[in-house]
Order: sequence, then C-alpha cells, then structure tokens
Amino acid sequence: MKELSQYKKYKRIAVMGGSFNPIHNGHLVAAEAVRQEMDIERVIFIPAGSSPHKESDPMYNEHRYLMTVLATVTNPDFEVSRTEIDRMGKSYTIDTIRELRHKCSKDCEIYFITGADAIAEILTWKDPEELLSMCKFVAVTRPGYDKTKLKATIDTLNTKYKGNIEFLEIPALSISSTDIRNRVTAGKTIKYLVPESVENYILKFGLYGAGLSLSGTEYINKKLYSVLTPKRFRHTQGVAKEAVRLAERYGADTDKAYLAGLLHDCAKCYTDEEKLAMCRQYNVPLDDVLYAQPDLAHSFLGAALAKAVYGVKDEDIINAIAYHTTGRENMSLLEKIIYIADYIEPNREPFKGLEEIRELAYKDIDKAVEYSLKNTIDHNVNKKRMIHPLSITALEYYREGNNEKR
Repeated sequence: MKELSQYKKYKRIAVMGGSFNPIHNGHLVAAEAVRQEMDIERVIFIPAGSSPHKESDPMYNEHRYLMTVLATVTNPDFEVSRTEIDRMGKSYTIDTIRELRHKCSKDCEIYFITGADAIAEILTWKDPEELLSMCKFVAVTRPGYDKTKLKATIDTLNTKYKGNIEFLEIPALSISSTDIRNRVTAGKTIKYLVPESVENYILKFGLYGAGLSLSGTEYINKKLYSVLTPKRFRHTQGVAKEAVRLAERYGADTDKAYLAGLLHDCAKCYTDEEKLAMCRQYNVPLDDVLYAQPDLAHSFLGAALAKAVYGVKDEDIINAIAYHTTGRENMSLLEKIIYIADYIEPNREPFKGLEEIRELAYKDIDKAVEYSLKNTIDHNVNKKRMIHPLSITALEYYREGNNEKR
C-alpha cells in the first residue's frame, strides 16, 4: 500500500477523513459520488488518529484502519493511509494536508471531503485560513439537511476567507456510525448498512459489544462459504480433512493442519484485478511472475488475509498457506502437508499422476512433494505458463534430498 507516496502523476485527488468507527456504506457512496462529480483520480481514506476535538479509544485505532481497508479494497480508485493513525500526539487536518501537498505536484488540486456540520466549525480547526488556501472542500449532506444555513456559511468562508467550498447531497448519508454502534450493542442487524467484510470483522472481534456465537472454525467456514464458489468451498473442506489425515500419519498438529487447510484458498475466488488491488492493500510483494499471473499470487494474498481478516497468528500456518501453490525448498512438515493435501484431496478431478502421488503421500511425503512439483511444472510448461522460481528451486532441493535417500 502506498503511504502518502508519490502522487506527482495526479492532477486531482480527494481526502476522505473521519473516525470510521466503523466505516459504512454512506462513506463509500459519498467518496464515489465526489470522485465522479469532481473528476477525482484518487480518493485517499485517512482514519483519524488522536482527534483534538473528541476523545478516541487508541485500542480501536487498528480496528478502524483494518475495517477501512476491507471496505475499500475492491475499488481501484480508493486507498487507505495510516498517516494519522501512526502520527504521535494530536492529529490535525492541516498537518495531513501539508504532508500530502508536499507529495503532490504543484498544480494538483486537493479536495477534502467532510460532513456539512464540520464546515460550520472549520474556523475552530488548527490554522484554518492556511487550510482553506491549501485545498478545496466538499461538504456532503444528507437529504433534508438545512441547506440555507449551510449555503450562508459557505458563502462567508468563500468570500471572507477566500475558501473554495462546495456541497453535494448524498442520500446514503442518513446512515451514521453512531447508529451502527448502537444497533450492534442492541443485537440488531447492520446488514446493508456496512460492507459485508466490515460486518464480519465487527462480529469476529466482538466490537461495540457484539457477541460472537460462532466458534472460530464455524466463523471461518461461514465466511469462506460467502467468498468462495460452491466447488471451491467443497475443495477447501476436502483439503482440511486430508491435511488432518496426513498430520495424523506424520505426527503433526492436527488443529493447525485443519485450519491451514480451510484457509489455504481463502483468496482464490477474487478476480485478477481484485487480487492485484488486495496485494497492494496488504503489502503482498509481487515479482514479475506473480504480477503476470495474478491467480498464482492467491496463496501469498491468502496468507495475508489469514492474518488480517481471520486472525491467524501462527507463522507455520501462515507459511503453509503462502507456499501451498509454489512450494519452496526446505518446507516445514505443515507446509508439505498442506501442499500435498491440496494436490490429492478426494474431490480432485482425476489427472495424470494423481493416484501415484496419493499412494506416495502416506509412504514418503518428501517423495510425494518431489513428484507433485515435477508434475505441476511439466503441466505448466505444456500450457506455456511462467514457472515461479520458488517451484524450480523446490524441485531441485527435494530431488537432491530424495536422491541421497536412494
């Protein structure tokens, strides 16, 4: 993810600031409406840090940031910045705009999106006259808002303080974060008020007093069912069960094997464009092979999602998810188990070499890994696909090791 990085190429960008506690569909609709209406090239969502105007719970900072990432990740014109979350001390809008102005070209127009109520208080902000001179403001309103008073305020600021403020009515702004928090606390539904990913996040971490009735794996299965195709979901169930059987055979942790098997394809069913966007959001590095073949990146993206979305902290599980497609040299036992379980699970349609690998898997897992790597590489070469270097070095490693056994 870019952190207020080089925006030299943009002529118009917009900042969407707010506590986002939680972010909701009104925020997203407003940002998209401003983007289209003002011909904005990039909208940067900046969750507030330590606000000078209201008390905020620092324990929620990371939750607010992650919910904003989840809510915006599928829109290629949106991104999220940690600049205020990570800033020490009180966080002022003028400091953010100064930093952003320094990163932009001199002729770049910066728009700051804010609620209509905030416009009336803008002169109480830090260095308001400088702020009004550095960026344009878009005051977004909900239907029924008293525009007469708003227009008078805007006219005064534009005339007396040389501001450049416009307003835009957004129907979805009748949604409020306060109401959403209250509904969660009261056990009421927030479906369609926030993105599904945000709703699931709130439930998973019990935010705002939410009670999660599902156990960890039940939650994961429910979530996977919503993001995978039926065929892919059935595949993950098969891999999880196969992984447990292999773990029992080789003395590995069956709980870790089951969880890694469940989550190994959690990023599989996004489009290539979504995968690339999510890799940027979650700081998943992409080499030339992964960038050219985004589907191959699903394992590395899946590892990032396992951490950020599903709360997995065990590094062995994370690595087993990350390398289940490419493999790598000197894999851990769990990594080898997930790699092979993915290959031989019972729902796999028959292909050349499948039965041989199934037999090898329970006799010598290293030989099964070698056979699987060679089979996969040969298949992809025939399909004229690029081969990831990790797979090549992995095959060499296991081929040499198995030759020593012979």
